[in-house]
Amino acid sequence: MLVKTEGNQEIAAAKAGMDAQTARKYRRLGQVPSELPAAPRWRTRPDPFLEVWEEIRELLEVNAGLEAKTMFEYLQRRYPGRFGDGQVRTLQRRVKNWRATEGPAKEVFFAQQHPPGRLGASDFTHMEELGVTLQGQSFPHLIYHFVLTYSNWEAGTVCYSESFESLCEGLQKALWELGRVPHRHRTDRLSTAVNNATNPAEFTDRYAGLLRYYGLEGERTQAGHGNENGDVEQRHHRFKRAVQQELLLRGSRDFDSLEQYQRFLQALFVRLNAGRSQRLAEEMAVMRGLPDRHLESCKRERVKVDSGSLIYVDRNVYSVPSRLIGEQVEARLYMDQVEVWYGEKKVEQMARLRGRRKHRVDYRHVIDWLVRKPGAFEHYRYRDELFPTSRFRMAFDLLQEKRGRPHGSKEYLRILELAAKDGEAKVDEALRVLLAETEGEIGVEVIVAQLAGASHTAIREVQVATVDLGLFDQLYEAREVLQ
Repeated sequence: MLVKTEGNQEIAAAKAGMDAQTARKYRRLGQVPSELPAAPRWRTRPDPFLEVWEEIRELLEVNAGLEAKTMFEYLQRRYPGRFGDGQVRTLQRRVKNWRATEGPAKEVFFAQQHPPGRLGASDFTHMEELGVTLQGQSFPHLIYHFVLTYSNWEAGTVCYSESFESLCEGLQKALWELGRVPHRHRTDRLSTAVNNATNPAEFTDRYAGLLRYYGLEGERTQAGHGNENGDVEQRHHRFKRAVQQELLLRGSRDFDSLEQYQRFLQALFVRLNAGRSQRLAEEMAVMRGLPDRHLESCKRERVKVDSGSLIYVDRNVYSVPSRLIGEQVEARLYMDQVEVWYGEKKVEQMARLRGRRKHRVDYRHVIDWLVRKPGAFEHYRYRDELFPTSRFRMAFDLLQEKRGRPHGSKEYLRILELAAKDGEAKVDEALRVLLAETEGEIGVEVIVAQLAGASHTAIREVQVATVDLGLFDQLYEAREVLQ
């Protein structure tokens, strides 16, 4: 026995491959494990569900999706006082055994082989859970995520909705970054790509045109079977986990600008793809080349500018310069912006609104006529859009308080007109100074005087001392002596 040859019982037990406490038990019994009687494998307590099992089995056969806990609560209601809460685990084990031996067959998932260069898959994933902010403001957004299913090479684009423009821009960006085109492209049942069940065509016209342009064959998953696009779904999870870890290393989730955040994501994709170069090379060898140029990813709508200097595009409202009232213009909707064209000239560009039934009214487009019709300001449907910053709103409230309703509104509109002509930032800064003075008067003349005073402020001259470059030679020589 090892206990006789080793220094102590703990060492002997370790060499025998057992815990020291177990070794002491066997020494106390005076028997080795093979000499001990086997533990009984039959039930030692009566089955509390024996008499009701047929009733339970019938319920399971009718609806196999019933959970054991649900049936246990049903039995407690049907037989008050017969079953205690501590017996639910017993029923769960019996139901689990029934499912494995007599229950219905489960869905089988068949592992697929992915030939190199054959398939690219894509989908949108929401990023709100990561808590990314821009200049301290929340930044709700999505990532259009593209993955090659053989090599797992991936790319992504920041977007704000699952629109066709986002799909088109994201897919093209991924393909041009890759430099080649796979044979097939798979999505889930995105409404921007796949027609609903009442339409005999499989894909929407715009998505089918995009596929034709790049020579791609389209695939889409069955309704309710997201697992069929499992490659990109799994990459969603791993990508967001990688983003989370990079944000923790960075020490901040706040970015100075969207461009900085996009550079952060691009650097992450480069690192993630670095270890996939060998399998990617196999894909690149069998994929097709790109066309000569990008396909235009915008949606075009011909609309008429109404009498309010507004256009209605994709169920949202945008203002345009009043000189276009009554004219037909072309609105081009991109993923994140809207361009307004008249003839062959772009006359306006603004950020695209997210969602539906939203509005964006630029006071510069209508202020000249509001000054002439100040009475229209009080009940203007989009009046809240005419306060470009919180200081403009504070100035309006103060004018209403000191001058009364009609005169206060007129003076505020003159301030807004001044902002349109001389610059919103300058007027906003002047308002900041005037509002800081508790007894200060606010009006166009006061702001003009404030702006004139600011423009004549003396510019401080900065003197830069001359540096003796010989000092660097002395430092370098001292470093060589120390070494």
